[in-house]
Amino acid sequence: MTSPQSSDTSSNGVEHSAGVVDEYDETAIRFLEALWGEGYLSPGGPDEVRRIVEGVEFSGRDVLDIGCGSGGITLFLAREYPLRQITGFDVEQPVIDAAARRAQDEGVGDRVDFVRGAPGILPFGDASFDIVFSKDAMVHVADKENLFADIFRILRPGGIFAASDWLTSHDGQPSPAMREYLAAEGLSFGMASARRYEQAMLAAGFADVKTSSRNAWYREVARGELARLKGPEYERIAAVVGKDYVDKNIRTWSAMQVVLDSGEHCPTHLRARKPA
Repeated sequence: MTSPQSSDTSSNGVEHSAGVVDEYDETAIRFLEALWGEGYLSPGGPDEVRRIVEGVEFSGRDVLDIGCGSGGITLFLAREYPLRQITGFDVEQPVIDAAARRAQDEGVGDRVDFVRGAPGILPFGDASFDIVFSKDAMVHVADKENLFADIFRILRPGGIFAASDWLTSHDGQPSPAMREYLAAEGLSFGMASARRYEQAMLAAGFADVKTSSRNAWYREVARGELARLKGPEYERIAAVVGKDYVDKNIRTWSAMQVVLDSGEHCPTHLRARKPA
């Protein structure tokens, strides 16, 4: 769930020589996969991925997965769709290492590769991909305008952008409840509204720009996740990451539920096309 161009960093991460701080370290990976499924660092599993890319033609296409995390979605797309090649990109070494191990175990290296790069401009040439996908990773990028300009650059004419991300219902100052949630997360979230995303995509040159709120879906899913953390899953996940880590995330999910219920936290599907 990590992405390029992050401008802020958490004080909880590990910094490596390039200056990138790993917000999603091994403990975070183990926790999120215990909650969301092996290889998944964001919610919804394969069914939500299928919804994001519904109607997209993958046959023979070159695909980029921005913010690939530990690789579960990248590998799912490679297995599920007749794409030619897929590249998973992330700025954090622990998740790239986990993704590469998973790809090796699954024996799909001929159609899948993983690339780590520093935050900033995506390290790919102009018109390199037919499809750019991302799952709940662009929330880490504050500058939506430069991000979408860069995505537009690396897409081929006629290429498709299909993604989901964590948005807010409005721009400007977050509510006290949202500030409490962001503090609990402790991650480099640069959240923005659907209107700003749409304007950034249009300014970049995209056509057929669409956004679709998934708040109603995730607020109920998150309620179930919180119930699992507090109840039947507590001991199992605590055995993986420790009780203190689970307790910290119970506080985070509790704060998140408030802003999901108010509608201020608004997971959203995104779709656009680069004109031919």
